[in-house]
Amino acid sequence: MKAIYPGTFDPITNGHLDIIERASHAFDEVTVVIMRNPNKHVLFTEEERAEMIEQSIEALTNVHNVHVAIGSGLTVKFARAHHAGVIIRGIRAVSDYEYELQQATANLMLDDTIETLFFIARPEYSFLSSSAVKEIGSNGGSLEGFVPRPIIGRVTEKLQQI
Repeated sequence: MKAIYPGTFDPITNGHLDIIERASHAFDEVTVVIMRNPNKHVLFTEEERAEMIEQSIEALTNVHNVHVAIGSGLTVKFARAHHAGVIIRGIRAVSDYEYELQQATANLMLDDTIETLFFIARPEYSFLSSSAVKEIGSNGGSLEGFVPRPIIGRVTEKLQQI
């Protein structure tokens, strides 16, 4: 079965990478979809985010069924167009669940053949978000342990420019 993991990934975090790795073992194919969201102010271009995700995935062992794509519009339409039967979402806290439940319910109303599956964040990543990474990095904090090792330099450099 094919699954998609949509998000902004600006930048990808170790929490995202953990979900990607876990999903890669549960599904035949996983597509990480960088969704365009005009309401979000992003630091990296979609192409830069795709490169960073690909670099991060390359560092994983035994993960050969993960691909990266850029999408826009409704997530269920993307899933349908790419023959994915599952949308993967990560849950860090109760506040995430409330939002994700609303999204999953709307998606189910739009296409009841596509399921949303929640992956619970590991405790060590339950506080971690791209926003937290930006806050830490832009204030001179080390990003070690927060973003995948192959992209630490790139993310740090970008955050020092702002």
